[in-house]
Amino acid sequence: MATSPFRYFISLFLLLLCFEACLRVGDATVGCRERERQALLHFKQGVVDDDGVLSSWGNGEDKRDCCKWAGVECNNQTGHVIRLDLHDQSLGGKISQLGPSLAELQHLKHLNLSYNDFKGILPTQLGNLSNLQSLDLGSNYGHMSCENLDWLSHLPSLTHLDLSGVYLSKAIHWPQAINKMPSLTELYLSDTQLPPIIPTISISHINSSTSLAVLHLSLNGLTSSIYPWLFNFSSSLVHLDLSMTDLNELIPDAFGNMTTLAYLDLSWNELCGSIPDAFGNMTTLAYLDLSLNELRGSIPDAFGDMTTLAHLDLHSNHLNGSIPDAFGNMTSLAYLDLSSNQLEDVIPNWFWNLTSDLKSLNISNNHISGTLPNLTSYPSYLGMDMSSNCLEGSIPQSVFNARWLDLSKNLFSGISLSCGTPNQPGWGLAHLDLSNNRLSGELPNCWEQWKELIVLNLANNNFSGKIKDSIGLLHGMQTLHLRNNSFTGALPSSLKNCRALRLIDLGKNKLSGKITAWMGGSLSDLVVLNLRSNEFNGSIPSSLCQLKQIQMLDLSSNNLSGKIPKCLKNLTAMAQQGSPVLSYVAFYGLDIPHYYVDSTLVQWKGKEQEYKNTLELIKSIDFSSNKLIGEIPIEVTDLVELVSLNLSRNNLIGSIPTTIGQLKLLDFLDLSQNQLNGRIPDTLSQIADLSVLDLSNNTLSGKIPLGTQLQSFDASTYEGNPGLCGPPLLKRCPEDELGGVSFTSGLSSKKEDIQDDANNIWFYGNIVLGFIIGFWGVCGTLLFNSSWRYAYFQFLSKIKDWLYVTTIVNMNRIRRSLQG
Repeated sequence: MATSPFRYFISLFLLLLCFEACLRVGDATVGCRERERQALLHFKQGVVDDDGVLSSWGNGEDKRDCCKWAGVECNNQTGHVIRLDLHDQSLGGKISQLGPSLAELQHLKHLNLSYNDFKGILPTQLGNLSNLQSLDLGSNYGHMSCENLDWLSHLPSLTHLDLSGVYLSKAIHWPQAINKMPSLTELYLSDTQLPPIIPTISISHINSSTSLAVLHLSLNGLTSSIYPWLFNFSSSLVHLDLSMTDLNELIPDAFGNMTTLAYLDLSWNELCGSIPDAFGNMTTLAYLDLSLNELRGSIPDAFGDMTTLAHLDLHSNHLNGSIPDAFGNMTSLAYLDLSSNQLEDVIPNWFWNLTSDLKSLNISNNHISGTLPNLTSYPSYLGMDMSSNCLEGSIPQSVFNARWLDLSKNLFSGISLSCGTPNQPGWGLAHLDLSNNRLSGELPNCWEQWKELIVLNLANNNFSGKIKDSIGLLHGMQTLHLRNNSFTGALPSSLKNCRALRLIDLGKNKLSGKITAWMGGSLSDLVVLNLRSNEFNGSIPSSLCQLKQIQMLDLSSNNLSGKIPKCLKNLTAMAQQGSPVLSYVAFYGLDIPHYYVDSTLVQWKGKEQEYKNTLELIKSIDFSSNKLIGEIPIEVTDLVELVSLNLSRNNLIGSIPTTIGQLKLLDFLDLSQNQLNGRIPDTLSQIADLSVLDLSNNTLSGKIPLGTQLQSFDASTYEGNPGLCGPPLLKRCPEDELGGVSFTSGLSSKKEDIQDDANNIWFYGNIVLGFIIGFWGVCGTLLFNSSWRYAYFQFLSKIKDWLYVTTIVNMNRIRRSLQG
């Protein structure tokens, strides 16, 4: 039967109505629920918000829709709040007061309050958020704690939980609480003071979550008690961090059963014994860190089966033997650190063919020997550290492809380097340390292709010749170490272009000429300037006073003449608290930092000592062993943060500044072997921290000021000053002689002498009296009383007989036992 036109019309009409209804639903914007809006406003009242992050939360007409508030996300169709993300917003307050308002958000799926300043006890009302899928309260700077985690069992949908930094020291049943969370896949409990697991039968038999894939428990005192509970998740774990958890004893073979594991960090523990061969079963492992433990023995060949391994860190253990040939199978390796062990090996040729993807190689501080092969092209390492080994021969061209290259403290004797090669990688060499080798000859003139150098350290070699002008092309260089070589000539003027320099150490060379004036004006960021033990002449340029950041200035052992500039008071870093940082962190390609801390040798208390981590604390001036004349400028005493001042072995005249006592922090002061005269200032005794003082071989006179500090030094501190007197010198001052003593003081002295004589008489009299009573009280009685004398000697005779019989009997017993 044919369909009527009316029916067609009705069907079309209904279809259009449905289509319009769908469009209206899609375009509709449902505002937030009033109850949840009020809950959020109540939440805001309990939050400390100094930066106004929650300023969009309010009752104003334009703020009615809480779904548009900062950090709030709603369901488009229902208007329920499903996400509250306020992480890293500098918010604070007591977390316990926020529990009731958060409990009203029954449809909340994601809550993130991490990286703020909340404190207090976690509210158990969080357990009422039954729809919660992720909860992140980690890394708050306030003191948050929780004594019981049972409320977590009421969150069946929770997949992500981060309580890092929340103190859980009293939550002794935390493993049971975690086991009751069937959906949990990611758990972060780092730095929570988790207590060690109490060994109970129930833990190992509870039905554990089979979904847990990521587990972070670092920075806790778990010890090896964690293992029985941990291995319940062997079939699901993909990412495991147990670093700094006080693990001890041997590494269990059960780790080999974690065949799904891709990331394992057991570093910074006390694990001992050898690395188990079972690790070879973890064929999916991409990241393994066993560093900073007490592991011994050789590296197992089983590592060759871990072909997916990209990151391997075994540094700072006691591993010995050679690098296994099986390492050649690890074709995915990008990071390898075997440093600070006891490996003894000649680097095999296959080692250089590991992979072109290797971005960081560290085998420093071992006993590895051999030469670096002269390959046509090394892998383009981003970081290569082979320092402190026994490598020798010539350094080949290709290793300079690195971004970070440290070959220091080896036995290298040459460099095979032709400058201007076109195959340099795009990133350029930034860190070059070839110090403490046997390198000689003139420096390669390749600076123009290394314009990105930040650190250049060639100290303690046998380089000679002049420093090339092209070094001025290193505009970004911050550290220049050329110490203890045989460089000659004047400083190249192009060095003034290296305006980023913060440390220059050119000590112990044969550099000559004048200290140029541009050094003060152009290198204003200098913190350390060490030119000691060279052949510089002329005067100290006043432009050095422009070095407002300088805190270690060493011009000693040169041929400098003239006067000490009075403008030294402008060296403000030596007059103000605080120290600039002489270190930096570099990231090259990988997310793995390369740390560098600057160091230099400081002449300290008569010895050269290397200062590295404490270099920032040294504020010193050393102009010793020159030909300086004139007086010590009083302005030097304005540098109140000085720790060391050495002006010895010059031709300085005049008196010691009376304001020397302002240098309260001085630990070392040497003004010896000059022509200083006058009295030692009384204020010198006010420097309580002074541990080394040398004023010898001057023409100082008068009495050494009284004070425990100055009298505590040896007499050699003041020798060679004929006019000085008083302790600790044996020479008495004229006013202390008897003729200069007043009647009252003389009478007092005589009374003390008389008292001393009386005390001596009583002392010796008592000795004589004691002898008479003790000796004659016993011996006199036996001498004059015959019955007592007879009894006494009879007693001695009996004692002798008893000792004799006892000895004979015991000897016979021993003899019979030996014969038996």
